[in-house]
Amino acid sequence: MRKPASFYFFKRKPIPTCPDRYGSWRTVADLLVFGAQERLRVEWMVFYYTVGKKNATLTAQHFSISRKTFHKWSRRFKDSKYDVRSLADQSKAPRHRRKWEVTLIQEDRIRHLRNRYPYYGKKKLKVLYEKGYSEGISTWKIERVIRRYKLYPDKRKQEKTARKRAQARQKPKKESPT
Repeated sequence: MRKPASFYFFKRKPIPTCPDRYGSWRTVADLLVFGAQERLRVEWMVFYYTVGKKNATLTAQHFSISRKTFHKWSRRFKDSKYDVRSLADQSKAPRHRRKWEVTLIQEDRIRHLRNRYPYYGKKKLKVLYEKGYSEGISTWKIERVIRRYKLYPDKRKQEKTARKRAQARQKPKKESPT
């Protein structure tokens, strides 16, 4: 026979409750360490259900946001059954990121060709690859393998060039006043 579900070895701490659910939304936001923008969204919802009397237009005007933006967050909040975590920022990264398209066999072949002909460029290596292995390959794939394994004939010169390019990216060009 099972013991009742209320039996525990250790007493649990009481869960702090707020007098109203809107205050609890703010408390949850504090516990989740929401950022300023996320806390503002919680305030949108609190305003909407209290002062705004469920008027989306009034809420949007009060916070100087578009109604479309408010409806987006309101819908997300309602669909989650009023879970405050749904108002948090979500990742903006793409769901499917591009993958390295060079196979290990292609990579090995390119490295072999580059070591054999260190001064040839990617276009010449492409021609040699296609003749030698009777398989098409892009110059971009060849360039990516060369960069990945740093297959440069003069490594010092290449490092110097890379440093110069990095510095040039940091300093914007000055436009002449003509």
